[in-house]
Amino acid sequence: MLGLGLSIEPQIWALVFVMVRVGATFVAAPMFGNVSVPLPARIALAGAIGVLVLGTQTITPPAQVFGLATFLAVGAEALVGLALGFILQIAFAAPLIAGELIGGSMGLGFANMIDPNSGRSSPAIGQFLSILLTLLFLSIDGHLVLVDTVAKSYVALPPGAAWLAPAQMRDIALFGGYAFLSGLLLALPVGFLLLCLNLVVGMISRSAPALNLFSIGLPASLAVGVVAMAAAFPAMGDYMLVVVREGLDATASLVIG
Repeated sequence: MLGLGLSIEPQIWALVFVMVRVGATFVAAPMFGNVSVPLPARIALAGAIGVLVLGTQTITPPAQVFGLATFLAVGAEALVGLALGFILQIAFAAPLIAGELIGGSMGLGFANMIDPNSGRSSPAIGQFLSILLTLLFLSIDGHLVLVDTVAKSYVALPPGAAWLAPAQMRDIALFGGYAFLSGLLLALPVGFLLLCLNLVVGMISRSAPALNLFSIGLPASLAVGVVAMAAAFPAMGDYMLVVVREGLDATASLVIG
């Protein structure tokens, strides 16, 4: 009997309580939180990982289901889960920022497609880089590292004392600047070549004003941009691995320190 005479199996109540933090993490995390992922699949995955957590950690949920302390504990669990997923979401915003910079310089700012993460329109180049980052994330078992971090978070932030400290909130806000920095560094090789091209086109336009810059500049920007991206892919891929590892490290440091 758990609170208000409600009869619930203790194991089921413990599983539901654990699924709050796990489910909140998957809602905010990239790839798991895609709008294309069905809700039953998210619930089943959260339940499966909840069983794993219960098998490795000792979780004691509040005794009263509808008590004030229970609502506060559930809110704390949801806050921790959202924070864990949100940090990874910040890291995954880097290729979208790089795509905005590269696409605007190449003249492909109008080429948009639906983002599977949010269901909104985003630059096509940013989507390509985001898919590449997702594949690299899976290739280094980042999803397993995330699950392991969620399981370890119950040791560092046990239920009932899971509210994040102001210092941890500050770290999340400061990590937001990393998305802009990494996006700029991702776009730097291609953006620098396109900047040099724009300078050359500007000099040509000043020396020969009769030339039609739209018939020369746009094809040149597209050609140079495609060649520069093809040449910069190895370096961009290596830096994307750094972005993934930085995101995972920031997620782990949030709860483990």
